[in-house]
Amino acid sequence: MPKVRSRSFPRPHEKGQSLVELAISLPVILLILLGTFDFGMALFSYSILRDAAQEGALYASFNPENEAEIENRTRNILPREFEGDVFSSPIDLRDEETVSVVINVKGRACEGVTRGAANSIQVQVIYEYPIIMPFTGDIIGSDTIRLNAAASNVILQPPCQ
Repeated sequence: MPKVRSRSFPRPHEKGQSLVELAISLPVILLILLGTFDFGMALFSYSILRDAAQEGALYASFNPENEAEIENRTRNILPREFEGDVFSSPIDLRDEETVSVVINVKGRACEGVTRGAANSIQVQVIYEYPIIMPFTGDIIGSDTIRLNAAASNVILQPPCQ
């Protein structure tokens, strides 16, 4: 049986090959990791927006006329005493420049179930998520992605006279 030689050292013309392969593949691997991180943060931000919209819609179903308090409930989903201890949010919902709250009443409040129409109220929270991953802004044409979360509830207690 012929004897198989094992190479214990690289050939002279293969020196540095691993370094070149690493130099080519490392930026690609880092971009994939950064893209995964960016996607995860965007998904986490969307879930916060969705929770805020649902909280506002829940309050709005009981008090649809008080738009100031609906927006206040939407922006303050976390009690202030737990702010630093329990939850760290990438979004400051209280910042009116980056987060906007839109309230839409569908139908009129006093028609309700008695007229056969299920009137509802929708709370929509919009946020421009800043992209961290480099070169993505050049590809999609913007450095931000609009995250839009909406929640609707049936008006349960309309203030009818």
